[in-house]
Amino acid sequence: MAPQALAGVRVLDLSRVLAGPWATQTLADLGAEVIKIERPGVGDDTRAWGPPFTTKTDGTRGDSAYFLCANRGKKSVELDIASPEGAETIRKLAATCDVVVENFKVGGLKKYGLDYASLAATHPKLVYCSITGFGQTGPRAGQAGYDYMIQAMGGLMSVTGQPDGAPGAEPMKVGVAVVDLATGLYASNAILAALLHARSTGQGQHVDIALFDVQAAMLANQATNYFVSGVAPTRMGNAHPNLVPYQPFPCSDGMVVIAVGNDGQYRTLCGVLDLEGLATDERYAGNAGRIEHRIELVAALSAITSGWTMGELMARLEPAGVPCGPVNTIDQVFDEPQAKHRGLEITLERPDLTVPTRTVASPIRFSETPVRYDAAPPRLGADTEEVLASISR
Repeated sequence: MAPQALAGVRVLDLSRVLAGPWATQTLADLGAEVIKIERPGVGDDTRAWGPPFTTKTDGTRGDSAYFLCANRGKKSVELDIASPEGAETIRKLAATCDVVVENFKVGGLKKYGLDYASLAATHPKLVYCSITGFGQTGPRAGQAGYDYMIQAMGGLMSVTGQPDGAPGAEPMKVGVAVVDLATGLYASNAILAALLHARSTGQGQHVDIALFDVQAAMLANQATNYFVSGVAPTRMGNAHPNLVPYQPFPCSDGMVVIAVGNDGQYRTLCGVLDLEGLATDERYAGNAGRIEHRIELVAALSAITSGWTMGELMARLEPAGVPCGPVNTIDQVFDEPQAKHRGLEITLERPDLTVPTRTVASPIRFSETPVRYDAAPPRLGADTEEVLASISR
């Protein structure tokens, strides 16, 4: 088998919950050895974030589904970081690792000698990634940060949800912890860049990743819309601030998203829907005009699509090259032929559980160093003896 891209990289994972574990799971998927340090008898907080829970072979409750989503491919080591012995053992482990990832409060690891300065003093090539709510500096640096509150503070909720005056209008969070997930991805990207630098120069560094900073970056076009116009964007429901038509449209048995990205696609859409008059109407010929006349245009399109089934609509749009897709429930996602073809669901055995664990595959596809899934999310402390033996030799 071809070696994986990060074969030989050793990662000490002192993080818990989601952003840090998401980053280290990505590194594990790419072939790094990831050693997850967990509190004895308790483990990562998310092991208890349920229901739903798995079931052990002895009939007792296993880990939560939440824990399974972000911890495959890792080794679990139970150590009490607050005890002198535990902290010393972790320092010894850090000396054998290329990367340390932690998400403690700013300065929280210094008293254990596990902060960047302490470890880098004897391990100058170390890449040390700190993930916090607000970063290592600034007036909020000492405050905890969680995904939900950062979605609110970082502006995401101000542009998510139904517009004022519509039923159910209020700022709305996204249905998954997108700030944590994006933070994990930014962190893993930064770690890889720092590893390249360390290997070419012999110099490690401290990587400072903040959820608040990530959320601001994720505002993307909404932020630049504000910078250019001077007007803060607001909630628009499922409508897009810069494109029309670009939203779900009703069908007799559900909804289909139509995502028109240019004027040519718009004209094709009108032809498919037998609405040639809308294609030639000068009010709608360009995207700026379609935004100005959004309400009447969307109403005209919806009047047609609502008379067709989802299958009928997509059977017309897809061959014509108009981007579209059904609004799927999560079970329907993994029943999609495309999902099955791409192998988006993976199954991994864990001997202490009654059934194999099912998780979502990495979206990364390599031609030469393919992602492999060698281990299910670990039982608490499953690898303590093996890992500690590796530093006692």
